[in-house]
Amino acid sequence: MTEHPVRRFPWLAMLLGVPAIVVLLGLGTWQVERLQWKEALLATISERTHAAPLPLTDIEARFASGEDVDYWPVVAKGKFLHAGERHFLATHDGQSGFFIYTPLLLDDGRAVFVNRGFVRYELKDAGTRPEGQVEGVVTVTGLSRAPLAEKPSSIVPDNDPAQNVFFWKDIRAMAATAGLPEGTTVVPFFIDAGDAPNPGGWPVGGVTQVELPNNHLQYAITWYGLAAALAGVMFVGWFKKGRKGASL
Repeated sequence: MTEHPVRRFPWLAMLLGVPAIVVLLGLGTWQVERLQWKEALLATISERTHAAPLPLTDIEARFASGEDVDYWPVVAKGKFLHAGERHFLATHDGQSGFFIYTPLLLDDGRAVFVNRGFVRYELKDAGTRPEGQVEGVVTVTGLSRAPLAEKPSSIVPDNDPAQNVFFWKDIRAMAATAGLPEGTTVVPFFIDAGDAPNPGGWPVGGVTQVELPNNHLQYAITWYGLAAALAGVMFVGWFKKGRKGASL
């Protein structure tokens, strides 16, 4: 009977198996590092979201100093410019639709884009939800959200400002196409509004995802387990080869 090539050539098993084990160990270690990063991120989000809201000017000062402002509670006062709302394609509670980003005109003439919440796909047109187009001065309490410097991935479609459909949150494109008064300065980050109900029920606020999936421990165990299993198979193969050679 012809002997299995791996048993005939143990160096072949070494040549193939050792690099595979190294790769598997590397993947496991990477997942451990990701686990530590994710746990730190979740702790930061929890700490910030339970803090008292800060004035918008305080968040701006932190942003200007280079500090990460994601998830800090913030409060701002102004008037919504509903004609300039921008529509970000999204899902919420299993439904397809849009997050409504509306410029809030502040007392000093600047504007900040507020994610007022989710509407179903058929409610994209603001005329289908007139009760929610609140007028006058309003106070918005929510979470500050950092902008994206660029499209997050090549697989994300390009934004379509002409159809008012955004696939990624490009604050510059939103500002340029919202019809803001000439010379309006836009605050360089967003506000995600809290879950206070809007008249008519739309948009549905409080859509910020603060509970992020954290499966890195399972992934690390899987990669390390595969590395251990492969090492075990190699050891048994070498052991049997050694016993067979000793019996000859």
